[in-house]
Amino acid sequence: MNGKLVAGGIVISALVFGAGLYYSQVYAYYDAIPADAPAATIRVTTFEGVQEDILAENFTGIDAETSPIKFRACFTTPLSLSMMTETFQPYENAAPLVAQKWFKCFDAATIGADLEAGRAIAFLGAENTPYGIDRVVAIYPDGRGFAWNQINRCGKAVYDGDPAPAGCPPAPEGN
Repeated sequence: MNGKLVAGGIVISALVFGAGLYYSQVYAYYDAIPADAPAATIRVTTFEGVQEDILAENFTGIDAETSPIKFRACFTTPLSLSMMTETFQPYENAAPLVAQKWFKCFDAATIGADLEAGRAIAFLGAENTPYGIDRVVAIYPDGRGFAWNQINRCGKAVYDGDPAPAGCPPAPEGN
């Protein structure tokens, strides 16, 4: 009888721990970004290197303080894609990061495939903010837009413990 109680206690403890771990990974640290918050402002970098706010409507976004790459956003913009390609810097090697399943508007696999196929275009939102992390903004011809944070080549090297590659700003102290 004692063995059954001990085994049952172990199983219940494992289930409670597993449920807590699942919740903390999927839900606990993410916060919705209010549409009027500064984080809801979509900026794109011009060819001159100036970040400009673009008109973004129907904004939905999530972020977490635990990591600089947890930002995801969905929005629409009335700006034409042809105007944007003439004004803003394209972003090479854009790779949207998977969002939590409950954040339904952001489908990283579809966005990534559309970027590769040319059905959407990625632009540099902001470079190295924070160090080693770029904000990427992808726009479709119909005005749908998506944004996420992505580790850039400077961040990949420095966070792996290597020196910053040529052309990167100096790494901040402690990295």
